[in-house]
Amino acid sequence: MAQNRTVDLLVGAFDLNQRRKFELKNAEGKKVVDLFFKPITRADRKKAQSLSGTEEALDISTQMLCQMAELEDGTKAFAAADAPKLQRQLPESVLNELELFLFGLGEEASLEEAKND
Repeated sequence: MAQNRTVDLLVGAFDLNQRRKFELKNAEGKKVVDLFFKPITRADRKKAQSLSGTEEALDISTQMLCQMAELEDGTKAFAAADAPKLQRQLPESVLNELELFLFGLGEEASLEEAKND
C-alpha cells in the first residue's frame, strides 16, 4: 500500500479557497463594501514583496492587500497599481484595520491575545 507523503498530508489538511469576510464601514458606520480574503500563502507574500519593489513592511502589506482582497463574486477588489493611492488617500486607521484583518490580526485576535496576557 502506498503511503501518503507528509507534504501531501499537510497540503490536503488546509482549504485555501475558504474566505473570510470583512465589512468596511465609513466614519458614519454605513457599509461601504464587503471584502473577502483567502488564506495567505508564502508564495503570496513573496509575490507582494516582489511587486512592491522594497523591503518596507508598510508598502508590502498594502501590496498584499491589493493582491488578496476580493469582491463577493471572486473578482479582485484592487489592482496592484492601487497601492499608492490607498496609501495616499485613505486614512491610515482604515488601511491598518484592513491589513490587520488580512493578516488575521483583527479585533477578535486582539481580544484573545489580551485575555492571554
